[in-house]
Amino acid sequence: MASTVLVVTALEDVTADMVVTELARHEVPVVRVDPADIGPDLVFGFRIGRERQRWEGRLRTPSRDVELGEVATVYYRRPTPYADRFEKLATRQQRAFASTEARHGFGGVLNHLPHARYVNHPAAVTAADFKPAQLQRFTELGLRIPPTLITNNPEAAREFAAEHGHIIYKSFRGLPAADDGRTGAIWAQRVDPAGFDDALMVTAHLFQAEVPKTSDVRVTVVGHHVFAQRITTPDGVLDWRRGDWDDLVHAPVDVPGTVARALHDYLASFGLVFGCFDFALTDDGRAPEHWTAIECNPNGQWGWLPDADRIAEAFADILSTKGDEAR
Repeated sequence: MASTVLVVTALEDVTADMVVTELARHEVPVVRVDPADIGPDLVFGFRIGRERQRWEGRLRTPSRDVELGEVATVYYRRPTPYADRFEKLATRQQRAFASTEARHGFGGVLNHLPHARYVNHPAAVTAADFKPAQLQRFTELGLRIPPTLITNNPEAAREFAAEHGHIIYKSFRGLPAADDGRTGAIWAQRVDPAGFDDALMVTAHLFQAEVPKTSDVRVTVVGHHVFAQRITTPDGVLDWRRGDWDDLVHAPVDVPGTVARALHDYLASFGLVFGCFDFALTDDGRAPEHWTAIECNPNGQWGWLPDADRIAEAFADILSTKGDEAR
Protein backbone atom coordinates (compact mmCIF):
# COMPACT_ATOMS: atom_id res chain seq x y z
CA MET A 1 0.00 0.00 0.00
CA ALA A 2 1.34 3.44 -0.92
CA SER A 3 2.30 5.40 2.20
CA THR A 4 5.17 7.75 1.27
CA VAL A 5 4.75 11.52 1.40
CA LEU A 6 6.63 13.32 -1.35
CA VAL A 7 7.56 16.83 -0.20
CA VAL A 8 8.29 19.10 -3.17
CA THR A 9 10.08 22.23 -2.01
CA ALA A 10 13.36 24.12 -1.86
CA LEU A 11 16.15 23.12 0.50
CA GLU A 12 15.67 26.07 2.85
CA ASP A 13 11.99 25.95 3.76
CA VAL A 14 11.31 26.26 7.49
CA THR A 15 7.57 25.69 7.03
CA ALA A 16 8.15 22.39 5.23
CA ASP A 17 10.72 21.43 7.88
CA MET A 18 8.02 21.64 10.53
CA VAL A 19 5.72 19.33 8.57
CA VAL A 20 8.52 16.85 7.83
CA THR A 21 9.41 16.75 11.53
CA GLU A 22 5.81 16.05 12.46
CA LEU A 23 5.53 13.31 9.81
CA ALA A 24 8.71 11.72 11.18
CA ARG A 25 7.19 11.77 14.66
CA HIS A 26 4.27 9.77 13.23
CA GLU A 27 6.75 7.42 11.51
CA VAL A 28 5.42 8.34 8.06
CA PRO A 29 8.01 7.76 5.28
CA VAL A 30 9.01 11.02 3.60
CA VAL A 31 10.99 11.81 0.46
CA ARG A 32 11.90 15.46 -0.07
CA VAL A 33 12.84 16.73 -3.52
CA ASP A 34 13.50 20.04 -5.22
CA PRO A 35 12.84 19.66 -8.97
CA ALA A 36 15.50 22.28 -9.69
CA ASP A 37 18.13 19.79 -8.41
CA ILE A 38 17.90 17.81 -11.68
CA GLY A 39 21.35 16.36 -12.26
CA PRO A 40 23.53 14.18 -10.00
CA ASP A 41 21.42 15.16 -6.96
CA LEU A 42 18.13 14.21 -8.64
CA VAL A 43 18.06 11.24 -11.00
CA PHE A 44 14.90 9.62 -12.35
CA GLY A 45 13.59 7.16 -14.94
CA PHE A 46 9.85 6.84 -15.65
CA ARG A 47 8.10 4.51 -18.10
CA ILE A 48 4.61 4.08 -19.53
CA GLY A 49 3.27 1.84 -22.31
CA ARG A 50 0.91 -0.95 -23.21
CA GLU A 51 1.87 -2.94 -20.12
CA ARG A 52 2.11 0.16 -17.93
CA GLN A 53 -0.96 2.38 -18.03
CA ARG A 54 0.42 4.68 -15.37
CA TRP A 55 3.87 6.17 -15.07
CA GLU A 56 6.21 3.85 -13.19
CA GLY A 57 9.82 4.25 -12.18
CA ARG A 58 12.09 5.61 -9.49
CA LEU A 59 13.52 8.94 -8.50
CA ARG A 60 16.69 9.16 -6.46
CA THR A 61 18.19 11.88 -4.29
CA PRO A 62 21.44 11.68 -2.28
CA SER A 63 19.44 10.48 0.75
CA ARG A 64 16.31 8.81 -0.62
CA ASP A 65 15.13 6.46 -3.37
CA VAL A 66 11.42 6.06 -4.11
CA GLU A 67 9.17 4.28 -6.61
CA LEU A 68 6.31 6.41 -7.94
CA GLY A 69 3.79 3.80 -6.87
CA GLU A 70 4.90 4.24 -3.24
CA VAL A 71 3.82 7.90 -3.20
CA ALA A 72 0.46 8.34 -1.46
CA THR A 73 0.45 12.12 -1.08
CA VAL A 74 2.38 15.06 -2.49
CA TYR A 75 3.00 18.11 -0.31
CA TYR A 76 3.69 20.76 -2.92
CA ARG A 77 5.30 23.72 -1.20
CA ARG A 78 7.70 26.18 -2.83
CA PRO A 79 10.25 24.46 -5.08
CA THR A 80 13.06 26.42 -6.66
CA PRO A 81 12.08 27.63 -10.16
CA TYR A 82 13.43 25.37 -12.87
CA ALA A 83 15.02 28.38 -14.55
CA ASP A 84 17.36 28.87 -11.58
CA ARG A 85 18.89 25.44 -12.17
CA PHE A 86 20.01 26.41 -15.68
CA GLU A 87 20.88 30.09 -15.25
CA LYS A 88 24.59 29.38 -15.88
CA LEU A 89 24.04 27.95 -19.36
CA ALA A 90 25.67 30.03 -22.07
CA THR A 91 22.71 31.39 -24.01
CA ARG A 92 19.15 32.48 -23.30
CA GLN A 93 17.91 29.87 -25.76
CA GLN A 94 19.74 27.09 -23.92
CA ARG A 95 18.43 28.27 -20.56
CA ALA A 96 14.84 28.48 -21.81
CA PHE A 97 15.03 25.10 -23.54
CA ALA A 98 16.55 23.23 -20.57
CA SER A 99 14.13 24.68 -18.00
CA THR A 100 11.10 24.07 -20.22
CA GLU A 101 12.12 20.47 -20.88
CA ALA A 102 12.64 19.86 -17.17
CA ARG A 103 9.30 21.40 -16.24
CA HIS A 104 7.33 19.53 -18.90
CA GLY A 105 9.24 16.26 -18.48
CA PHE A 106 9.97 15.74 -14.80
CA GLY A 107 7.25 18.16 -13.66
CA GLY A 108 4.78 16.66 -16.12
CA VAL A 109 5.10 13.27 -14.42
CA LEU A 110 5.36 14.61 -10.89
CA ASN A 111 2.18 16.67 -11.24
CA HIS A 112 0.08 13.85 -12.68
CA LEU A 113 0.29 10.92 -10.27
CA PRO A 114 -3.30 9.61 -10.50
CA HIS A 115 -3.12 7.61 -7.28
CA ALA A 116 -1.70 10.46 -5.17
CA ARG A 117 -3.41 13.22 -3.22
CA TYR A 118 -1.93 16.71 -3.61
CA VAL A 119 -1.74 19.37 -0.90
CA ASN A 120 -2.12 21.49 -2.95
CA HIS A 121 -1.90 20.56 -6.63
CA PRO A 122 0.17 23.22 -8.44
CA ALA A 123 -2.50 23.63 -11.11
CA ALA A 124 -5.11 24.35 -8.42
CA VAL A 125 -2.75 26.82 -6.77
CA THR A 126 -2.26 28.63 -10.08
CA ALA A 127 -6.01 28.86 -10.71
CA ALA A 128 -6.67 30.16 -7.19
CA ASP A 129 -3.78 32.63 -7.18
CA PHE A 130 -5.59 35.41 -9.07
CA LYS A 131 -7.07 38.09 -6.80
CA PRO A 132 -9.99 38.82 -9.19
CA ALA A 133 -11.03 35.15 -9.02
CA GLN A 134 -10.69 35.15 -5.24
CA LEU A 135 -12.85 38.23 -4.72
CA GLN A 136 -15.55 36.96 -7.06
CA ARG A 137 -15.66 33.59 -5.30
CA PHE A 138 -15.88 35.30 -1.90
CA THR A 139 -18.96 37.24 -2.99
CA GLU A 140 -20.52 34.16 -4.58
CA LEU A 141 -20.20 32.41 -1.22
CA GLY A 142 -21.80 35.28 0.67
CA LEU A 143 -18.68 36.77 2.23
CA ARG A 144 -18.29 40.52 2.58
CA ILE A 145 -15.47 42.11 0.52
CA PRO A 146 -14.25 45.70 0.10
CA PRO A 147 -15.65 47.56 -2.93
CA THR A 148 -12.95 47.01 -5.54
CA LEU A 149 -11.87 48.53 -8.84
CA ILE A 150 -9.36 47.05 -11.29
CA THR A 151 -8.46 49.58 -13.95
CA ASN A 152 -5.84 51.36 -16.02
CA ASN A 153 -8.12 54.36 -16.51
CA PRO A 154 -7.20 57.37 -14.32
CA GLU A 155 -10.67 58.87 -14.68
CA ALA A 156 -12.31 55.64 -13.47
CA ALA A 157 -9.91 55.63 -10.51
CA ARG A 158 -10.80 59.23 -9.62
CA GLU A 159 -14.52 58.43 -9.82
CA PHE A 160 -14.03 55.39 -7.57
CA ALA A 161 -12.20 57.55 -5.02
CA ALA A 162 -14.95 60.18 -5.11
CA GLU A 163 -17.53 57.47 -4.47
CA HIS A 164 -15.75 55.75 -1.58
CA GLY A 165 -13.60 58.41 0.06
CA HIS A 166 -10.46 56.80 1.48
CA ILE A 167 -9.10 54.19 -0.93
CA ILE A 168 -6.05 51.96 -0.92
CA TYR A 169 -3.83 50.47 -3.60
CA LYS A 170 -2.34 46.99 -3.50
CA SER A 171 -0.36 45.02 -6.03
CA PHE A 172 -1.61 41.79 -7.56
CA ARG A 173 1.59 39.79 -7.20
CA GLY A 174 4.18 41.82 -5.30
CA LEU A 175 7.53 43.10 -6.49
CA PRO A 176 9.78 40.80 -8.58
CA ALA A 177 13.50 40.58 -7.87
CA ALA A 178 15.62 43.36 -9.35
CA ASP A 179 18.44 42.78 -11.84
CA ASP A 180 20.88 42.51 -8.94
CA GLY A 181 18.76 39.76 -7.37
CA ARG A 182 17.56 41.89 -4.46
CA THR A 183 13.89 41.57 -3.54
CA GLY A 184 11.44 44.07 -2.12
CA ALA A 185 7.78 44.49 -1.32
CA ILE A 186 4.87 46.75 -2.21
CA TRP A 187 2.61 47.13 0.79
CA ALA A 188 -1.08 48.00 0.78
CA GLN A 189 -1.11 51.78 1.02
CA ARG A 190 -3.50 54.73 1.03
CA VAL A 191 -3.47 56.75 -2.19
CA ASP A 192 -4.40 60.31 -3.09
CA PRO A 193 -6.54 60.49 -6.24
CA ALA A 194 -5.07 63.94 -6.95
CA GLY A 195 -1.94 62.10 -8.09
CA PHE A 196 -3.72 59.91 -10.64
CA ASP A 197 -2.51 60.66 -14.16
CA ASP A 198 -1.86 58.91 -17.47
CA ALA A 199 0.89 56.83 -15.86
CA LEU A 200 -1.91 54.55 -14.60
CA MET A 201 -2.59 53.51 -18.19
CA VAL A 202 0.67 51.54 -18.39
CA THR A 203 -0.70 48.50 -16.53
CA ALA A 204 -3.55 47.20 -14.34
CA HIS A 205 -4.08 48.59 -10.85
CA LEU A 206 -6.19 47.34 -7.95
CA PHE A 207 -7.96 49.92 -5.78
CA GLN A 208 -10.23 49.17 -2.84
CA ALA A 209 -12.33 51.19 -0.44
CA GLU A 210 -10.51 51.28 2.87
CA VAL A 211 -12.13 49.09 5.52
CA PRO A 212 -12.36 50.84 8.94
CA LYS A 213 -10.91 47.80 10.66
CA THR A 214 -10.22 47.20 14.34
CA SER A 215 -7.79 44.34 13.64
CA ASP A 216 -6.82 41.69 11.09
CA VAL A 217 -7.31 37.92 11.18
CA ARG A 218 -5.26 35.19 9.53
CA VAL A 219 -7.30 32.01 9.10
CA THR A 220 -5.36 28.86 8.17
CA VAL A 221 -7.53 26.02 6.89
CA VAL A 222 -6.02 22.53 6.54
CA GLY A 223 -8.62 19.99 5.51
CA HIS A 224 -11.35 20.20 8.14
CA HIS A 225 -9.07 21.99 10.60
CA VAL A 226 -9.52 25.76 11.06
CA PHE A 227 -6.96 27.91 12.91
CA ALA A 228 -7.60 31.64 13.39
CA GLN A 229 -5.42 34.35 14.92
CA ARG A 230 -6.42 37.97 15.45
CA ILE A 231 -3.50 40.28 14.61
CA THR A 232 -3.12 43.80 15.98
CA THR A 233 -0.23 46.23 15.73
CA PRO A 234 0.85 48.80 18.35
CA ASP A 235 0.70 51.66 15.85
CA GLY A 236 -2.38 50.47 13.93
CA VAL A 237 -0.66 50.44 10.55
CA LEU A 238 -2.74 49.72 7.46
CA ASP A 239 -0.68 46.65 6.43
CA TRP A 240 0.56 44.63 9.42
CA ARG A 241 3.24 42.95 7.26
CA ARG A 242 5.06 46.26 6.96
CA GLY A 243 6.44 46.61 10.48
CA ASP A 244 8.41 44.51 12.93
CA TRP A 245 6.67 41.15 13.20
CA ASP A 246 7.97 40.79 16.76
CA ASP A 247 5.69 43.69 17.72
CA LEU A 248 2.54 42.01 16.43
CA VAL A 249 -0.02 40.97 19.04
CA HIS A 250 -1.71 37.63 18.36
CA ALA A 251 -4.81 36.20 20.00
CA PRO A 252 -6.98 33.21 19.06
CA VAL A 253 -10.37 34.16 17.65
CA ASP A 254 -13.48 32.11 16.89
CA VAL A 255 -14.56 32.06 13.26
CA PRO A 256 -18.34 32.43 12.86
CA GLY A 257 -19.90 29.24 11.55
CA THR A 258 -21.18 30.75 8.30
CA VAL A 259 -17.72 32.17 7.56
CA ALA A 260 -15.99 28.86 8.30
CA ARG A 261 -18.39 26.97 6.02
CA ALA A 262 -17.76 29.49 3.25
CA LEU A 263 -14.00 28.95 3.57
CA HIS A 264 -14.38 25.18 3.23
CA ASP A 265 -16.63 25.71 0.20
CA TYR A 266 -14.09 28.17 -1.23
CA LEU A 267 -11.26 25.64 -1.03
CA ALA A 268 -13.41 22.86 -2.47
CA SER A 269 -14.44 25.04 -5.41
CA PHE A 270 -10.80 25.49 -6.41
CA GLY A 271 -9.79 21.90 -5.66
CA LEU A 272 -7.64 23.00 -2.72
CA VAL A 273 -7.00 21.24 0.57
CA PHE A 274 -5.23 24.12 2.32
CA GLY A 275 -5.32 27.91 2.23
CA CYS A 276 -4.37 31.00 4.28
CA PHE A 277 -7.18 33.56 4.41
CA ASP A 278 -6.83 37.20 5.43
CA PHE A 279 -9.75 39.14 6.91
CA ALA A 280 -10.29 42.64 8.25
CA LEU A 281 -12.47 42.88 11.37
CA THR A 282 -14.68 45.93 11.75
CA ASP A 283 -15.83 45.12 15.31
CA ASP A 284 -15.24 42.37 17.85
CA GLY A 285 -15.59 39.65 15.19
CA ARG A 286 -18.51 37.84 16.77
CA ALA A 287 -20.91 38.47 13.87
CA PRO A 288 -20.25 37.36 10.26
CA GLU A 289 -20.90 40.90 8.99
CA HIS A 290 -17.85 42.08 10.96
CA TRP A 291 -15.60 39.88 8.78
CA THR A 292 -14.39 41.37 5.48
CA ALA A 293 -12.54 38.92 3.24
CA ILE A 294 -9.35 40.33 1.75
CA GLU A 295 -7.61 37.45 0.00
CA CYS A 296 -6.56 33.80 0.14
CA ASN A 297 -3.01 32.59 -0.38
CA PRO A 298 -3.33 28.98 -1.63
CA ASN A 299 0.30 28.33 -0.68
CA GLY A 300 0.69 30.71 2.24
CA GLN A 301 3.15 30.84 5.11
CA TRP A 302 2.03 29.88 8.59
CA GLY A 303 5.22 28.88 10.42
CA TRP A 304 5.37 32.26 12.19
CA LEU A 305 1.96 31.90 13.82
CA PRO A 306 1.59 31.01 17.53
CA ASP A 307 -0.36 27.85 16.65
CA ALA A 308 2.19 26.68 14.06
CA ASP A 309 2.80 23.40 15.94
CA ARG A 310 -0.90 22.55 15.76
CA ILE A 311 -1.02 23.49 12.08
CA ALA A 312 1.99 21.24 11.38
CA GLU A 313 0.19 18.41 13.16
CA ALA A 314 -2.89 19.00 10.98
CA PHE A 315 -0.70 18.80 7.87
CA ALA A 316 0.87 15.56 9.09
CA ASP A 317 -2.60 14.16 9.71
CA ILE A 318 -3.91 15.05 6.27
CA LEU A 319 -0.77 13.95 4.43
CA SER A 320 -0.59 10.56 6.13
CA THR A 321 -2.71 7.48 5.46
CA LYS A 322 -3.93 7.91 9.03
CA GLY A 323 -5.42 11.22 7.95
CA ASP A 324 -7.15 9.57 4.97
CA GLU A 325 -8.69 6.92 7.23
CA ALA A 326 -9.85 9.61 9.66
CA ARG A 327 -11.98 11.12 6.92
